[in-house]
Formats: sequence, structure tokens, C-alpha cells
Amino acid sequence: MHELLTDEAGSKRLLLGNEAIVRGALEAGVAFATTYPGTPSSEIGDTFYRISQETDLYFEYSVNEKVALETAAAAAVSGVRTMCSMKHVGLNVAADALVSLAYVGVKGGMVVVSADDPSLHSSQNEQDNRYYARLSGMPLLEPADAQEAYAMTRFAFELSEAYRIPVLLRTTTRVNHSRGAVELGALQARIPRGVFEKDPFNLVLVPMVGRKLHLELLKKMEKLQGEANISPFNKRSGAGTWGVMTSGVSANYVLDAAQELGLGDQIQILKLGMTYPFPDALMGDFLEGVDRVLVVEELEPFLEERLKVVAQERRLGVEIAGKGLLPRAFEFDPAQVRAAMARFFHLEYQPPRVEGGPELPPRPPNLCAGCPHRATYYAVKQAIGDQALFPTDIGCYTLGLLPPLQIADFVICMGSSVSSAGGFSKVQDRPVVAFIGDSTFFHSGITGLINAVQNRHNFTLVILDNGTTAMTGHQPHPGVELTSKGWQAPRVSLEAVVRGCGVERVVTVQPLQVKKTIERVKEVVTDDRDRGVKVIISKAPCPLFERRLTGKEQKVVFQVCEDCDMCRRCLNELGCPAFRYWEDTASGGSITIDEMLCSGCAVCSQICHAVKAKKKGGVLTTDVPRGVT
Repeated sequence: MHELLTDEAGSKRLLLGNEAIVRGALEAGVAFATTYPGTPSSEIGDTFYRISQETDLYFEYSVNEKVALETAAAAAVSGVRTMCSMKHVGLNVAADALVSLAYVGVKGGMVVVSADDPSLHSSQNEQDNRYYARLSGMPLLEPADAQEAYAMTRFAFELSEAYRIPVLLRTTTRVNHSRGAVELGALQARIPRGVFEKDPFNLVLVPMVGRKLHLELLKKMEKLQGEANISPFNKRSGAGTWGVMTSGVSANYVLDAAQELGLGDQIQILKLGMTYPFPDALMGDFLEGVDRVLVVEELEPFLEERLKVVAQERRLGVEIAGKGLLPRAFEFDPAQVRAAMARFFHLEYQPPRVEGGPELPPRPPNLCAGCPHRATYYAVKQAIGDQALFPTDIGCYTLGLLPPLQIADFVICMGSSVSSAGGFSKVQDRPVVAFIGDSTFFHSGITGLINAVQNRHNFTLVILDNGTTAMTGHQPHPGVELTSKGWQAPRVSLEAVVRGCGVERVVTVQPLQVKKTIERVKEVVTDDRDRGVKVIISKAPCPLFERRLTGKEQKVVFQVCEDCDMCRRCLNELGCPAFRYWEDTASGGSITIDEMLCSGCAVCSQICHAVKAKKKGGVLTTDVPRGVT
């Protein structure tokens, strides 16, 4: 039985913030959950998936976030309690549905989790999704730790159902991926089936319906503001004429700083957990009792700006600061908050001196040893060099940006490689070769491909099909062929979809067969007689995913033999992380292969005469992986 299914009310578990959210949802009776995986939210969906294998909870990895939200919305308006989770940029994809769903409302409780990523640990931007609550008119909850993530999730379902509106639960990476003790409550029975009651003049958003529902939403927001003013998640503590207002994970840093600075009875702290609708009355009462306030919140001045409005409306001459002392970019740390508080309150403070040790060597992200994407990129570079433009996309393969491959020129969001390739092809004369992963293609590449065919764009699209959603933890997608039960026909054929979009020239290659791949890429990209959109499907499974599912033992690795002439092509053109270079001015250096990292893909042996196969832990052999010659 999954740990989160234990029905021991009052017991404690050490849970990730993401696991705490799942447990809170289970205790609230969630029966329907959807997601598109994205760090830092991925563990929510992965945990729901495992639980769905043991219970009647319905869970799906949807093809993208918009689909996930719309699917969950249908369940929620039918009276079923639902959760839809995604990373912050995923909410951009779902925003069309989100804003309109606030008008329509729900019947069963619905919680939308947006996992923000300050400091861009695994994202292309660090947007502050609290503004989506204000844009859509949805209530917003912000947990500071795993216990609050659990408690707020439970409360969010009740609030959603009481006001018939989705609730936005906004987390950040430090909450999602930190562990904390969570006291469990009792599990609630799920109601997996619902009843949809036809009510088109409240559920079909044509203009006359939208006008009426917008007014109703504004009335809901007035009532929800009253809820925010008395919410148990909005806590005022301490005494004195100095104040700090804070929310989310920053609240932990504030509490620690107040203690370490010895502020005692000099400071009042307003910690907000239900941050929208703004608790204006609570904020105003807080301002009445202080002379100066520091607002400590990561990213945008969402609360700071509102506090200044409340101060102006009450005509209070309170000094309010925030982003003048703390940055709008990147996540905070305890020392940063402590220093800002000391400076704002004019305290004598000497930051603790940290004895410097040796700097850690840089460890930039890298494509794994044996990754078929590396082989594809190598083949493309060998076939056409650097003369082309290379729009790329969001996934493991974005790491083609780094040396020595350096085969990424432009990316802004999921699916953008296909659409931007069309734009580039229309305004300049260099050949365009775009890259997109299999999961990303299903997510948001199909519409761009149809547009390119319809508008006669001229480029080559390389779909990097490694058979899984690799970057976020090997979640499935519609084209997956390798499962725990072995190879099977995909539910949706990638090649059939591409041809269905109107592409006539479709070529499939096995990138670990280096010579054949180079030949096919050169043939497709450089054939001027075949203008328009051409697609190369580069098909080979992610070795980590394949090994995890099949459990096959690796028998062959590769090593550099004595006849190596130090041409360094393996380093300068391929750059597999299994290679090790030892610099020695006397001997000219040496190159070896780390047997622990080598996946046995055989790509290096096809580009260098000095690399030979050997049995893992044994001697040289002529055996190489089947089909790789």
C-alpha cells in the first residue's frame, strides 16, 4: 500500500511539499486528478499515478496543461472533486481555460496547483503566478512549508465547493522539494462519479452569459475577501511598532531573522497564507499599529503594492519598503532576509563570517552518456555543419546549447521551435533545421506544424523521439511504445500524426547508427528540389528509461586503446560525459572512458578507430549493441 494511503489519523510523516499536497487532496476526497509534468510540480502527478494504481482515483498525464485543466473542469462541473497541477509556465498554456472557468465556476471542489520556480532552477522564466489569481478572480493560497501545503490543500477544496469557484494553490520550488513533518488526518471517501446538470445559460460562455457571470464573480470576490480577512492562514503575531508582512517560504526566513536579531517585543509580523483576495481589513489593522513595515516576498511586489494602497486609503503615514531592499529576481535566502531586516530597522548587525573553502568545480547540466539526442546532434553537425539556423525547444535536448554540440539558436517556450522555424524560413536565406522532443511535439508542436504546411514554410523539423517525457521523470505520452510490459504499438503513431498534418517527406532514422543517420540528414536537408516542410524522426529510446523498465544488464562498454593519436574529436565534436581527459604536458595527455558512465551506445566507436568494445569489467570484444554498426 502506498504510504499516503495510510489511514492513521494523528500520525506524522516526513513528506515532500508535493507529497503533502497529494495527502491533503486525498483527505479532502479528491477523485479526479490531471497534470502535464513539469518541475517543480512533477511529483504531484507521479504520486497520484501510483495511488491510482491501487484505488478508484482517476488520474491522467494529459497531453498539455490546457487539456489537463479542461478535462478536470468537466469533472468538477459534474460535482467530482478534482485537482489539476502544473509548473508556473504551464499555467500560461492553460490560461485561456483558467480565466473563463472562474466565470463558469464549479460544482465539486477544484484546486489548481501552480508550482512557481524562483531562481529558474529548471525553467525558462521565473514569472510570479500570483497575478493569475488577480487576473482571473480566483482565491489564492500560498503555503510556507509541507504542513501548510497539506492543510491549505484540504481547506482549498472546502473553499472551492462553498463558493463554487476553483482555488489557486501557488507553491514555489523550496516548498515543493523540501521535506517537513506533516500530521495526518482521516481519509475521506472519494465520489468518483458525478452528474452533469444541463444549464447552458450559466455554462456556455457566449457574450450575454459572460456578462452576467462576470458580475456574479465580482460578488463572489467581495465575499471571499471577507474570508481572507478572517482566514486562519493569515496570522498576526508579536508586538512593537516595527512590522514585517510576508508570505510563502519567505515567512520562514523572517521568523528566523526576528529571533536571531533579538527583536523580541519590538516587531509585529503579519504572515499571509490566503493572499488573494487581498485581506485589506487585516492589512489596515496591522498598519494602524506600526510605524514602519518591511514587506518580504519573493519575486514581484504583489503584496507590497497592495499594502501601500491600503495605507493611502486609510491616510496612514507608515513607511513601507520592500523591493528597495530586497530584489525582484531570484529566490531569497535566510542571510539575505536577515540583512535586509537589520538595515531597514537600523540594527547593528555583522553578518557571520564564513571561512572560505575551495570552490566547487563547475558542473553544468549535460546530456547523459548514451543519450540518443547527442548522436542526432552530432549527425546533423556532420551533415550540414554550422550553416543552418537551429530553433530548438523545451526538454533534455535543449542542452544541445552547450559545447561542443552548440546546436541551439532560439527557444522561448514549449512548441516554439516549429512555429519559429517557419518565421525564420520566411525572412532569411539560411537553411533552418528545428528540433523538438516527442512529448513536446504532442504537447504543442502539432499546431505549428499544420501552420507551416498550410503556409508553405520551408524548413526541416527533427523530432527527437526517445520514447518518454524524459526531462521530468519519464512520464508517458501518447506515442510511448516501451512500457513495463515490453514494446507495444503506440496509442498515437508519431509518423501518422506528422503525415496527417500534411507533411509528405517523412524519414525515420536510428541515431545510434551514425553513418546512416548522417547520410539521411544530408539527403533530406540539402535537397533543394524538395522545398516545404520535411520531417526527420530520430528514434531511439532514452537509455535510462529503457534500463529502468526492462531491467536488462549492460554487457558491453567501450575503452580507448593504445593507438589513440589524441585527435580529440571525441571531446571536441561529441563531448560524451563518459570521456575523461588527463592533461600532461610531458606526454601530451591521455583520454579514457569511465566504465561506470559508459552506456554502451557505440557512437564513439563509429567516429574513432581507437575506441573498441569490451565486456563490462572484462576484455576487448567484437560484440557491440545489436543494430549499431
